[in-house]
Amino acid sequence: MTSNHSTLFESSLKSLKFLHRGKVRDLYAVDGDRLLVIQTDRLSAFDVILPDPIPGKGRVLTEMSFFWFGKLAHVIPNHLTGIAPESVVGAEDRPQVAGRAMVVKKLKPLPVEAVVRGYLIGSGWSDYRKTGKVCGIPLPAGLEQAQKLPQPVFTPASKAPQGEHDENIAYETVEKIVGKELAARAREVSIRLYTEAADYAATRGIIIADTKFEFGTDGAGNLVLIDEILTPDSSRFWPAAEYRTGVSPPSFDKQIVRDWLETRPWNKKPPAPKLPADILKKTSDKYREVLQLLAG
Repeated sequence: MTSNHSTLFESSLKSLKFLHRGKVRDLYAVDGDRLLVIQTDRLSAFDVILPDPIPGKGRVLTEMSFFWFGKLAHVIPNHLTGIAPESVVGAEDRPQVAGRAMVVKKLKPLPVEAVVRGYLIGSGWSDYRKTGKVCGIPLPAGLEQAQKLPQPVFTPASKAPQGEHDENIAYETVEKIVGKELAARAREVSIRLYTEAADYAATRGIIIADTKFEFGTDGAGNLVLIDEILTPDSSRFWPAAEYRTGVSPPSFDKQIVRDWLETRPWNKKPPAPKLPADILKKTSDKYREVLQLLAG
């Protein structure tokens, strides 16, 4: 279902075998070793896919991921193959992949999400107010909302089926799921990726408050960075100029949509309300703005 070239709600390739539709990404098989991932313009909020696409969002996420994969390639190998998506689909399918797809290695995904938090916000802030900890990690007393943590913390989550919420899990649980060695490597790499990205973003006037990485393993059991990285969908980006503690800073992501939805009489279950044109445009502009600021 393509409304025009700039917006893609749902892909429908004729030339490759369809595998899976996630909240944002559509997956197709290229061959036994490689997948084609298309970033659509779908947006989910509160784990519900919204009925209206955000114009240009998939292209922004793709460009942003390519930028960071290149910038952080020295930290860990990633799943990119360098193959042009247009070269693996038939001519009639090329408009659907242009600028919004990547051909990636087929790997075995780790069944946990690697979340790194550098600031106290969101569910981490709620957790801290109740327990003085974030996901079981003790923190100093007296921290304020949105305060920078003494050092970034690794707070993994379980991957929930679509439509359900990911649950924060203890590091020991990750060790049980993937083994001690892989858990330690994922934690170490995640914190390094976050730290390097946050240091760079700071030079561009952006704070990365938290982010989520996904990893897979290859045939030899090596850890590989997969999925998208450091996009407005997987991270909280704040403009440094407007940052202060004690309040939730404005962010370059779908916060505009979330805030609008909070004013609706909606129970956060499908179907979600239709979004007004101005909210779609503002969100689209925010995604583009952060790409421009970070990648130039």
